[in-house]
Amino acid sequence: MTDVTGSAPQAAPPEEEERELADSEPKPTEPPRVVVPRWVQLVALPLSVLAAWALAKAAGKVLLLFIIAALIALILNPAVSFAQRGRMPRGLAVLVVYLAFFVSLAGIGVLLANPISNQVRTFTNNLPGITNEANKKLAELERTLNQNGFHVHIVKPGKTALQSIQAKVTKSASKFLSFGGALLTEVANAIFNLILIFVLSVYMLLYGRQIGALVRRVMPPGDGSRADDYPLLVQRAVSRYVGGQLLFSTIMGASAGFALYIFGVTGIFPDGSKYAVAFGVFYSVMELIPYIGPILGALPPVLVALFTEPITALWVVLLFIALQQLEGHIVAPQVFGHTLRINPLLVIFALLTGLEVDGIFGALVALPILAVVRETVVYLSRHVTFESWNDTSRRLL
Repeated sequence: MTDVTGSAPQAAPPEEEERELADSEPKPTEPPRVVVPRWVQLVALPLSVLAAWALAKAAGKVLLLFIIAALIALILNPAVSFAQRGRMPRGLAVLVVYLAFFVSLAGIGVLLANPISNQVRTFTNNLPGITNEANKKLAELERTLNQNGFHVHIVKPGKTALQSIQAKVTKSASKFLSFGGALLTEVANAIFNLILIFVLSVYMLLYGRQIGALVRRVMPPGDGSRADDYPLLVQRAVSRYVGGQLLFSTIMGASAGFALYIFGVTGIFPDGSKYAVAFGVFYSVMELIPYIGPILGALPPVLVALFTEPITALWVVLLFIALQQLEGHIVAPQVFGHTLRINPLLVIFALLTGLEVDGIFGALVALPILAVVRETVVYLSRHVTFESWNDTSRRLL
């Protein structure tokens, strides 16, 4: 076709065509804000907060089990959704994801079990030699003190203490039998809780769509896009936290293992190169525990160094202090700054609160709960507004 001048119309550049297509696509419209009336602010909200606090206090560990199961479901739900893209039934997708999860854990365990078991076996075989070396160091210390006028007896009490360990363990066997009943009860309770968490998480995954639809009906409506979908935002927040925590633990564990290996190669801590993998993996796992985790992770290498040479133990302690400084000032801010997106003061407050409410387990779930609370507050701030009290104040005056 030609125009009135008889010439063929020129085609629009590709950039203009793409821009026209983008402009022609329907864009999500901003939904109207939900207005909270004054009487709700004055009566319903305070009563809701008190009711939620009373329910949480009454539920106790049951609520904690449901929270842990919900976090696991949020973590695994993206994998279930991905498996469903091939038109796989959701129940089968949940089964496949859990099987893949357990197989992955088993594979990691198999890869790490051989070097760790070899290093633990080596340490067990070397333990008598380490004990003898410790006794020799005690004897040298006693001679040095005696030469300087300090007449003390260290070697005999030290040997007696080492030798009495076996006798005390033997005498404590009968006490351990009585303690074993309580221990078995605790183990049974732990296994029951793990099974309950597993079952709850499976049901939450099976009914994930219904739960998501219920949450969307309860929360103020978004603009229809994935970037403003509350369940999806919560899921991403928890996934970011888990990814950041795993990355953080891996970095710290690898740093500890590498530093101990360097100490072993340079002769500062000879056993460091022998047990670097075991020490690094243990430190990485302990980093998952807030507050006391880094201290527990540093104990094995410090104790081994203390048996060989007190000066060596001092160097190892200084190494872990340096790692803690690296963790607190560089690694943690960089990792969690991009994952949680929360002020460090709030992070510390959440950890302390979780530790006070339910000990270590409370501290473990404090940060993912804080991530969910942050997303909830940000979402509500975009879609909820409170009715002003200015008019009422004027009438009262």
